[in-house]
Amino acid sequence: MSYKPKKIKKVLIANRGEIAVRVIQAAHELDMLAVAICSDADIGNLASQLADEVVHIGENLAHKSYLDMDKVIDAAKQVNADAIHPGYGFLSENPVFAKKVVDAGMIFVGPSSDIIKTMGDKAAAILKAKEANVPTIPGSPVLSDVENAISEAKKIGYPVVIKAIAGGGGKGIRIVQNEQDLKEQYVIASSEALAAFGNGGVYLEAYLPKARHIEVQVLGDGKDVIHLYDRECSLQRRRQKVVEEAPSPALSAEMRENLCKSALGLAKLVNYKGAGTLEFLYDEERGGFYFLEMNTRIQVEHAITEMITGVDLVREMLRIADGEPLRFKQEDIKIKGHSIEIRINAEDPSNNFFPSPGKISEVFYPTGSGIRVDSMLFNGRVIPPFYDSLVAKLIIYDENRAMAISRMNRALRQVRIEGIKTTLPLFNDLFKDEDVASGNYHINFLESWMATHNNKGA
Repeated sequence: MSYKPKKIKKVLIANRGEIAVRVIQAAHELDMLAVAICSDADIGNLASQLADEVVHIGENLAHKSYLDMDKVIDAAKQVNADAIHPGYGFLSENPVFAKKVVDAGMIFVGPSSDIIKTMGDKAAAILKAKEANVPTIPGSPVLSDVENAISEAKKIGYPVVIKAIAGGGGKGIRIVQNEQDLKEQYVIASSEALAAFGNGGVYLEAYLPKARHIEVQVLGDGKDVIHLYDRECSLQRRRQKVVEEAPSPALSAEMRENLCKSALGLAKLVNYKGAGTLEFLYDEERGGFYFLEMNTRIQVEHAITEMITGVDLVREMLRIADGEPLRFKQEDIKIKGHSIEIRINAEDPSNNFFPSPGKISEVFYPTGSGIRVDSMLFNGRVIPPFYDSLVAKLIIYDENRAMAISRMNRALRQVRIEGIKTTLPLFNDLFKDEDVASGNYHINFLESWMATHNNKGA
């Protein structure tokens, strides 16, 4: 029997690209009407073609379109939308926007503005983690000045990382090896944070150069919360994820249970509602995991969790926002098989990953069992230079990790995107590497690997 929406007959997607397409698909499967928004550069994009309605919201630059809260809310009012789904990026973790949506009489598909504010502030989130007895990386409070930074660094021990309290996407981060380095980098990091996020607050953490980046997916309805196990996100370039897999090949069954239990405890403490992700560093040498931050939105890499659990996270977000209780109990969620995702970006890996906007002349994706593609591409589409470079995600599933890697290698031989440069060449050798094949890698592995493999992106 098909789903009958209660409160959300029409949802506006406050985003673009592949995630807008993904939310439209989920909305239609729940018999909800989907509204796309588009800037000048995105007129005629795939989301606009698939949506039931389209609202033009402004010029090419994001701050004049997708980041303009009033324009987005006015667009939703214009079409009488009942709800706004923020996707990821843009306004998705902005508590002011979430409150404005609710104040305008609409449903924000995600947690409350209070939860976004608390868990989106890294320093506040760490305090919550400590309250929930979740291990955290040795670190400092928000720093008042450089002298305060020097004092805190002595307590932690070098090397340390300077981080922006409002940071994200790998921005606002500086690695510091000694006191002199700290004096120089502190001012730069604070200024960079202010320019990128409108908040110059920074803090220190111990630096764990061979740690692994592992995250836990949670889903809640404001009362009950479940976890959907873990994802491995350690293959990163410039501190931004490039490859993700689920479950992590690094965790023992006992460590996985402890990690997921900790993540769930923190999510329950804040009565989490919607889909969220708790990120951790796992240090194999120390044998422990440490809470990093919580993302109060859907993640780019949500698909690999969907593949191994069978739960459609985007659809569940919409159901919960529509007033439905959580449909699953924790014992219902099992890991089945293994999934790997690569991010295909419009960048040239042979030219230091320089952006490569342009017109798509041909696109062909592999098909077959265990292959999924989330994409914004079609023949003739022009990729604009104004936004994030992600254009597609190739997602592979198989019954175990070795078979998933084999299927990924087959799919990479068949995928074809012409007209622009993409990051596809980066992956052709990566999954044949012995360390990657064995799961023996960490957060700094990929950049070292690229430096020794034809200097791709080095």
